Amino acid sequence: MKKRYIAGATLAVLLAAGITALNLSPIGRVYLPSGTGIVAKQMCSLTWVSGLDPDQAYDFYLNPLLGDAASVIGYEMDEENREVSSSVLGLFWQQRAVWRDGLGCTLVHGTGDFDPDLTVPVARDFQPMTLDTAHRDAWFDTAALDAAVMDAFDDSEADSRQTLAVAVLHQGRLVAEHYAPGASQETRFHGWSMTKSAMTTLAGTLTQEGRLDIEAEGAVPALAEIDDIRLSEITVESLLRMAGGLAIAETNTGMDPNSEMLFTQSDMPRYAATRERLHAPGEHWQYMSGNTILATDTMQRMLGDSLPEQVAGLRERIFEPLGIYSAIMEPGENGVFQGSSYMYATAHDWARLNQLYLDNGVVDGERLLPEDWYSIVAEPTPGSNGEYGMGFWLPNERSTLPPETIMMSGFQGQWGYVMPEQELVIVRFGATTGVNSRTGGLANAVRAALQPPAAPETPEPSDAPDAPSGPDE
Repeated sequence: MKKRYIAGATLAVLLAAGITALNLSPIGRVYLPSGTGIVAKQMCSLTWVSGLDPDQAYDFYLNPLLGDAASVIGYEMDEENREVSSSVLGLFWQQRAVWRDGLGCTLVHGTGDFDPDLTVPVARDFQPMTLDTAHRDAWFDTAALDAAVMDAFDDSEADSRQTLAVAVLHQGRLVAEHYAPGASQETRFHGWSMTKSAMTTLAGTLTQEGRLDIEAEGAVPALAEIDDIRLSEITVESLLRMAGGLAIAETNTGMDPNSEMLFTQSDMPRYAATRERLHAPGEHWQYMSGNTILATDTMQRMLGDSLPEQVAGLRERIFEPLGIYSAIMEPGENGVFQGSSYMYATAHDWARLNQLYLDNGVVDGERLLPEDWYSIVAEPTPGSNGEYGMGFWLPNERSTLPPETIMMSGFQGQWGYVMPEQELVIVRFGATTGVNSRTGGLANAVRAALQPPAAPETPEPSDAPDAPSGPDE
């Protein structure tokens, strides 16, 4: 008995030591919490914000991402309270996401200021557009347009793009749309990093109001709270251009600083602000969501003193003037908008946001964005190889897209194209993992289907004398 006791105690010590070592390693500190975090967060949002079937949401969005980890990461859904909990083997690295009306889902770690009873309902129901068949038929080869849209969807078991929605606007009119089974006009699609373009749009509205100077130094509160004079050089523009210079690498491996920020931190701006400074602002371009988190926190503080006031301020500036009523911007545990990744909206409403740029920032005669805002966001950021402007992606030198195109882009194949010369907006949403969504081909095919109406024929000159004219005509 004594030997067994000693052996059992030794095993327990070794097991405890192993768990402690694992917890201190990048796998235990970042990878596994990121895995349970993304499962809890996404299952909550995709179910109660997007409105997707939970099984479809998991199979499309999560299972391909988790890989081998899917066998050990499980989740439970509390339908009554609209909460999702996730863990490894039902015991370890537990995470919990909570839904709130108008605010979507938030990972709650228990270390931040979180009010589970707070709600900020949207003012109106989603307002769908009407398919303008007369405009479509006048301006497009309808068969070619339909073929372009349908070709974006899976046509065989081997095709794993998982396109869920496509919508096309021309001159602000809906001319084409299609949805995969399980999705519809009412589905709020997760934009992932298309959210960055929405926050750049917020920066434009605040600039137009005279509230924000994107070039001002010392204007980022989360950085000002850190005792490092060098951080005051970082501007909102450098953050929106991914040139803040902080060590917030984003590799989508589940072990990078970005994963740690998104899925383990209660105060994301504080996490981003306290990362090591690697470069002076503007000196080095590197795509990192932590930049936009810091810029978002700066702008959110200008919208009001409380989260309900700030939500209302966001809606009043960039959503409601455009007729967007489906949009949900999810905050982190401390109430700061997750402005790099967590905006959800219908395909129509994402298209409306893109249309604002096609309309040069003017809605119903009211200017929301500065007159030169399009040229600012479309100006390539040094170091990006000409592929990134300010919150928008740009066609590279190999692209066959029109050079003036700007693009919203998000993880797993979320896209929004603004093509000024063609007066086109194209949005595509899906759950594409490990393969090319081929959305550039969709955009080019839609453009090729555009056939402007022929000009009226000029009448042949007549040999008859001109009709008399005079005051009686």
